[in-house]
Amino acid sequence: MSKDLQAWLTYIEGLHPKSIAMGLDRVKVMIDRLQLHPTFPIVTVAGTNGKGSTCAMLSQIYLHAGYQVACYSSPHLMRYNERVRVNGVEATNHELCVAFAAVDSARLSAGAVIELTYFEVGTLAAMWHFMQSGIDVAIMEIGLGGRLDAVNAFEPSCAIVTTVDLDHQDFLGDTREEIAYEKAGVFRTSVPAICGDEDPPKRLIDYANSIDAQLKYLHHDFDFIGSDNDWRFFADDEVLGQVNYTLPLPALTGSYQLNNASCALAAVSALKGKLPVEPTSIAVALQEVKLAGRFQVIPASTKNPVPLILDVAHNPHAAHALADNLYHYKLSKPARTVAVFAMLADKDVNGVVSALVDEFDAWYVAGIDHVRGALAQDLANIIHALHPSAQVKTFINAAQAYQQACLDLKATNTTESCIQMNENDKIVVFGSFYTVSNVMQVLYTQSKS
Repeated sequence: MSKDLQAWLTYIEGLHPKSIAMGLDRVKVMIDRLQLHPTFPIVTVAGTNGKGSTCAMLSQIYLHAGYQVACYSSPHLMRYNERVRVNGVEATNHELCVAFAAVDSARLSAGAVIELTYFEVGTLAAMWHFMQSGIDVAIMEIGLGGRLDAVNAFEPSCAIVTTVDLDHQDFLGDTREEIAYEKAGVFRTSVPAICGDEDPPKRLIDYANSIDAQLKYLHHDFDFIGSDNDWRFFADDEVLGQVNYTLPLPALTGSYQLNNASCALAAVSALKGKLPVEPTSIAVALQEVKLAGRFQVIPASTKNPVPLILDVAHNPHAAHALADNLYHYKLSKPARTVAVFAMLADKDVNGVVSALVDEFDAWYVAGIDHVRGALAQDLANIIHALHPSAQVKTFINAAQAYQQACLDLKATNTTESCIQMNENDKIVVFGSFYTVSNVMQVLYTQSKS
């Protein structure tokens, strides 16, 4: 039966009784049915935070070096197509529909129907599309954890774990050590294994050593030094080689992006025999890379009256990074900062608010239209428990919260319900991909009006 993209997405959402069902058995059967055994190198990227940025940097580096580059990432902000890209271009609706049809046909074949989750179908369809596209390298972002994630059913030429912190505890464990073991599952025997965590958990190191992976980790096998104007990446290792680059600062904002960039460069160095890259390509690519929702600064305009920062920070580790970015941003542009905030209820809301509670002059708190969405009033209660005098308003969704924040910041008088405008005032949207997506939809509508 012919389906458009939205029909396919609705269809694949209902193929498995659970939205998340960890395990590789189903995917491995499908890989054999579809003959998805790529000969091009794959870089697998896992981690609590920094996966998307690292994937974007790697993709841009290899693209600028002249390779045909595929990138698979999740979740998306505006369109499912964002998840599947070749040479920086999103797969078309038609290409995705053809890929979904190929996966579904194989799923129903051989007399044994296989129940697949939404993410499993998406991962298989992405690889199917990449194999039709004649690519040279695929950058594949892990969706959840690592060991049992569908992406991990494919064999990498290099595997990265960017950071390890608390998130998705229901699936991965309650401690950094437990979570580290799940993420270390992306490592392979005799394959470069890159870790960018500042303090790698012992179980990650022990697992890598137990399987004889070629583990290389930050501040041990490779490192960086940052300054206000540039940064230096260096390594001296039998796998990474002798490397010493002085580079312009990446286009992606935030000191933590140097950790992500270092992971990317460590992977590039480890794969130099298969995919050589000139230093000039690295320098230019890192200045060009763009990624929505990672401390993305949107200046004020006629359509967007108040400067805006979009950040998908949704766990304490990411919230502390956002707080650090905001602190340095305020030093150069002192003004009032307003939060538009919504989160999923199964996240560490208290930890996120604790990291950012002193950063905002007012909170515009919203619900999320999702079964896992936290209620706006529950979020407001947590904020008030940590900061009793905080100015908090609640809204049905982030779009309404953002629109009211714009109205209040534009107000010329100071009242109990209005905030006096300053040219450097800004709105920070954060807490979830859903939160940022909701506001991005408003911005898109405004741009078209």
